[in-house]
Amino acid sequence: MVTKNQIKLVKSLQQKKYRTQHKLFVVEGKKTVFELIEAGLEPFQLFVDAKIENGEFKDFEKISASELKQMSSLNTPSGVLGVFHMPINNSIETLDWVVALDNVRDPGNLGTIIRLCDWFGIKQLICSLGTVDCYNPKVLQATMGSIARVNVVYIDLVNYLKETPQPIYGAFMDGESVYTSELPKNGVLVMGNEANGISAEIESIISKRMAIPQFGEQTTESLNVATATAILLSEIRRGG
Repeated sequence: MVTKNQIKLVKSLQQKKYRTQHKLFVVEGKKTVFELIEAGLEPFQLFVDAKIENGEFKDFEKISASELKQMSSLNTPSGVLGVFHMPINNSIETLDWVVALDNVRDPGNLGTIIRLCDWFGIKQLICSLGTVDCYNPKVLQATMGSIARVNVVYIDLVNYLKETPQPIYGAFMDGESVYTSELPKNGVLVMGNEANGISAEIESIISKRMAIPQFGEQTTESLNVATATAILLSEIRRGG
């Protein structure tokens, strides 16, 4: 029997301050919950709607649809909800490319970028302290389980970039075309804020400016940051 305190705790994890306090986060949906378990993330509590329980949820607590709805951040809960311990891994490997985000604020953009990193085999994603929380429910929904396979670290981005031995590439409107650039086997790819791009402080540290050339009529100001990340990572992997 689920208690009121359990429901209250799970519901509170929709807010960053409580996720940070308890070092816990919530994911919803059978596919994502099972992916995180298979990836080795440690579950804190697992819940399933008693009406859909069919024997494959042996370690899940069976609860009613109304109890699940109280916990869920979705208008229509999926029937499966997991509470997981946040992984503790702040080490950053630099043998391959690293993606760094400078104050990306939209949860959908961050979730998509995490999924792109997973697709292109980028294991390290560095986020400035002003970037949206990767355990935000909307971010997790957009990652489609990729959060389990990408090491996301929040860090003072300026200090990190000043100290890293890797070459630092930034996405700009006026940079060299990525299609003609010779790209190394490893480096840091910096992507900027949706409205303001890469901040001036970080821009001064970047060693090479890259751009995605526009082929159509000049009516679009810029690409969405997640779309731009997809194009740049594709070229990085094609060149590598």
